[in-house]
Amino acid sequence: MRKRVLGRTGLEVSELGLGGLFVSSYGSAFEQANLAVNRALELGINYVDTAPTYANSEEVLGLILEHSDMPCILQTKLGGRPHPFRPQQQDDLLKSVEESLKLLKRSKVDILMIHEPDRPGEYDWWSDKQAYYGPVLEVLDQLRKDGVIRFTGLGGTTAYEMIPIIQTGKFDVILTAFNYDLLWREAELGILPAAIEQNMGIVIGSPLHQGALARRLEEIADENSWVSPPRRQQFRALYKLVDETGIPLPELALRFVLSNPHVSCTLTGVRSVAEVEQNVKAAEQGPLSPDVMARIDEIAAMVPFRPCEEPFLLPFGKSYKGPGQAR
Repeated sequence: MRKRVLGRTGLEVSELGLGGLFVSSYGSAFEQANLAVNRALELGINYVDTAPTYANSEEVLGLILEHSDMPCILQTKLGGRPHPFRPQQQDDLLKSVEESLKLLKRSKVDILMIHEPDRPGEYDWWSDKQAYYGPVLEVLDQLRKDGVIRFTGLGGTTAYEMIPIIQTGKFDVILTAFNYDLLWREAELGILPAAIEQNMGIVIGSPLHQGALARRLEEIADENSWVSPPRRQQFRALYKLVDETGIPLPELALRFVLSNPHVSCTLTGVRSVAEVEQNVKAAEQGPLSPDVMARIDEIAAMVPFRPCEEPFLLPFGKSYKGPGQAR
């Protein structure tokens, strides 16, 4: 597994990382998760991401990693615990970290991120919303001084609200999800340039965009589907490219993100050994050719921004009749 430098942290991380969302009750049974995580470590994946809000992911990873002697750079997040979670209270913040360490069976973690710092409706982190200051910064500074964490980061999902937080220069790593892949490219407009300017480590989440790029979606061809006409045409163009190149869709999606030299690590959510091996095999093929990248750029430009009717969490496989109607 090739390594990349995680920005100004200087850490050498595997170009593929392990997203912990589905290493939990959201995903597979413990034994299957255990096999998948250990296989990932055997194949050279050394970056593991988790969070308190990923069901029991921290607990599962703690049980698995406790018995592994493979090198591992571990990242978790602040947010969502204890209940109710009050992000303006230092005691709550410290309790969240203490519980994470307990579940992970660790005395320290490499990276601690603020979870969803760009979504005030999720957590009200900032007492000063112009300077992006709050008690969480004092807690992070103290944890770093105490040796409990090595580096700090931001983990979010918005395309634009994250940019001014990045520009404060207070954080070492940025994790952005749902905004940088084959078809959804909004992170190119601000998040990636801002992070590059700050020499932050850049971690990309959901390179298969919630599974939309993991397989062909028959409903895309349905003229009565919720998919907007421009997006429908875009998917058809993408499938034509897959047919012409002979590169499977999930491999194309992973290799697109890996073709960006500024991306330090790309997270993959895995539920089985087979998925781990498939992702590693795709990464081993290396960056895409300039010709294929140019074609991908043309296809992405067909829908440069999300259509206003398109929901943030894509309802593939669900009944959808409009905003708020996915079932």
